[in-house]
Amino acid sequence: MEKMLEGRVAVVTGAARGIGRGIAMLMAAEGARVVVADYGVQGDGTEPSSEPANEVVAEIVAAGGEAKAVADTVATMAGAARIVGTAVSTWGRIDILVTCAGFLRDRMVFNMAEEDFDAVVGVHLKGTFACARAAVGPMREQGYGRILTFTSGAGLFGNPGQTNYGSAKSAIGGLTKVLARDLGKYGITCNAISPVAGTRMTLTDAYFKAREIRKQQGIVREERGVAAVEDLDPNDVAPLAVYLASEEAGGVNGQMFLATGTSYALIAPPRPVSTIWKEGRWTVDELIATVPETLMLGVANPAPARAEGADSSKGG
Repeated sequence: MEKMLEGRVAVVTGAARGIGRGIAMLMAAEGARVVVADYGVQGDGTEPSSEPANEVVAEIVAAGGEAKAVADTVATMAGAARIVGTAVSTWGRIDILVTCAGFLRDRMVFNMAEEDFDAVVGVHLKGTFACARAAVGPMREQGYGRILTFTSGAGLFGNPGQTNYGSAKSAIGGLTKVLARDLGKYGITCNAISPVAGTRMTLTDAYFKAREIRKQQGIVREERGVAAVEDLDPNDVAPLAVYLASEEAGGVNGQMFLATGTSYALIAPPRPVSTIWKEGRWTVDELIATVPETLMLGVANPAPARAEGADSSKGG
């Protein structure tokens, strides 16, 4: 049986660990030649190393596949160009780009430093743009390409302590839709996955603290089923990624998918869900009287104010 990605060349960033590693391994198993791009940093983006990427390449080669390691940053245009250029110089083309690279520096907004905001937005949002910008030239010349980005529930639904990460991931959703419209006529699709899986980026002290806060406030995460994140295998995301990277998904473009373990879902685009209208301009008094029973009817506050007398001096 012919492999789904036979003859294709893929670049997977953040490919040395977690979700990216699973995608790189499965794409190689399905016949793709893979650039395993990973800066090898710690969970906060420090201490880069080439060893993690080399280890994944060794696994792919041992299994009979073809792969090449690149330990470079996606957060600069030059770094992204070198990563994509490795695919083109080694195998003459790039067919698939998967942008998993990222790290976290969680802080509540009142404790967020400019450096921490810029660094996280830089690797996630700019890194996604920079890699796409480098890849679309060769893809346009070929008349074929698949770009797969990664958004997050932190951007789609919000998550305490992640103003930097949530901002970047929400923006990646917008970037994905723009790329899809810009590039579709050239035979290039762009789709996003919002994964929920147990990785070193999710199973942090901040995650467990945020989960406790949500429990105390009665907040329900919209994107999760009954499983705890620590029970969700990051490798379960890979089959969806391989499908979206294949020729079979040529008609799928500008979409976002939720991958929660072995459950996949299409995320509906933002759209009006309720409307009020009148002839002439609304007054504020009319809105005060009307909005609670119309636009906001049945809509819960995701983080209600603390009760009077609660200690408001503490923050993570």
